[in-house]
Amino acid sequence: MDIFSYFRNKGIDTLDPTFYRQIEVWRSWYNSNVKKFHKYKVYRGNGTSVNCTRYSLGMAKKVCEDMADLLLNEKVTITVSDQATDNFVQKVLEENTWEELGNEYQEWKAALGTVAYVVYIRDATVDEAGNMTGGSIGINYVEAGHIYPTSWQNKVVTECIFTFPKIYKRKKYIHFQYHKLEAAPGENRKQYVIENSVVENTTGAGRELTSEEWEKIPAFSGLAERIETGSDQPLFIIDRLNMVNNADEDTTNPMGVALFANGIDVVRKLDLEYDSYANEFSLGRKRIFVAPEFLTTHGGDPVFDPNDTVFYELPEDYFKNAESKEAIREVNMELRIEEHSKAINDDLNWLSFKCGFGTDRYKFEGGQVKTATEVISENSDMYRTLQKHELVLERVLTQLIQTIIRAGISIGIPGLQENTDINIKFDDSIIQDKEKEIQTDFQMLGAGIIRPDEFRAKWMGETLEEARQNLPEQESEVIY
Repeated sequence: MDIFSYFRNKGIDTLDPTFYRQIEVWRSWYNSNVKKFHKYKVYRGNGTSVNCTRYSLGMAKKVCEDMADLLLNEKVTITVSDQATDNFVQKVLEENTWEELGNEYQEWKAALGTVAYVVYIRDATVDEAGNMTGGSIGINYVEAGHIYPTSWQNKVVTECIFTFPKIYKRKKYIHFQYHKLEAAPGENRKQYVIENSVVENTTGAGRELTSEEWEKIPAFSGLAERIETGSDQPLFIIDRLNMVNNADEDTTNPMGVALFANGIDVVRKLDLEYDSYANEFSLGRKRIFVAPEFLTTHGGDPVFDPNDTVFYELPEDYFKNAESKEAIREVNMELRIEEHSKAINDDLNWLSFKCGFGTDRYKFEGGQVKTATEVISENSDMYRTLQKHELVLERVLTQLIQTIIRAGISIGIPGLQENTDINIKFDDSIIQDKEKEIQTDFQMLGAGIIRPDEFRAKWMGETLEEARQNLPEQESEVIY
């Protein structure tokens, strides 16, 4: 269906459709499946051509994988100061497969520029006074192609539509979830309202289902047409790369750009070079051209293995016009391995530089791409790039945890503290030598320069309060 036709019929304004076509261009490079590039034709003369598939290094995906692993991996810790609140948050993250999907959607963020996390309450009961009890907290993970901002200021999205495609009995549907601000009844303030609709994914603008119709579809059963949250805080968090969006002439566009958006020419060139490198072995393989009379013995038995592809039978009349009268001729094509490897390595450096990793991040060796794993310095391009992206990600993760806490309070989870401190500790092992730093801190601990609880909090990912409680008994008696 044409989603933008649906929006026009509803009087909804969002970003220009051309930007979403750009998102699909990034997706095609991420998948190494670009129209008229990875599938192409080679003209052979006489009006004939051959369909070909281009070999790809897959570097668009590789740089996204690496950025995701650097930004959000198993070493990143999220800690809430209040213990009961921290336990609840960790449980919600675990139930929503955060360790796996968090990293996966950082990769989607790098590939398409933007992702979103939408917090929702499932299976809760509502009493006559409108109070919710029971239920649990869920997180919907959404990538850029399903995010449609409708209101924003200074790159901060305040109202947004998220789409969730579903299939039931071979029919396609789209669930539209509209988060918007409205005046709260009887009060001089605003609240977020969530409006849900389900549309058949057919041609044109599609047909909108009634709530009675979608109740019969298991994926939408229990879906309310309208939810009043009673809060002026959104249930969604937009996460984007900390890069200027130069893919849209509208400079206010709040969506991000792909990590490799300004390096597509280099990705294209790398695939051309790698395809040529791979074909060098296919087209340059050894061939032996043999006259027909030398292929069989006098008894008619084959001289060579008929399944051996190195031999090529010459036509019967080949020697009539041929300059050479060799009955058996060996052809060995020269392979240009060094030239290809140098070209690929040069462009890997360019791509690494374009994506903020600096140079020498990747090296083409032995027919494959290898990634540098050495510790980087604090004045390197990669360090500055990570610090820049972590500024946005730290705010996003903090907002996500705050939203989870508020949702837990709304369904009556006891003991939750909304205004507790949230500590996000990123993995800095690639930036500094951790073993050396631990040893330095340990020496400072022995010299009395730092306290045991400070040492434990820093290296165990705990708050100072947790560190004091978890210190061994003989150390907890020390008076500071």
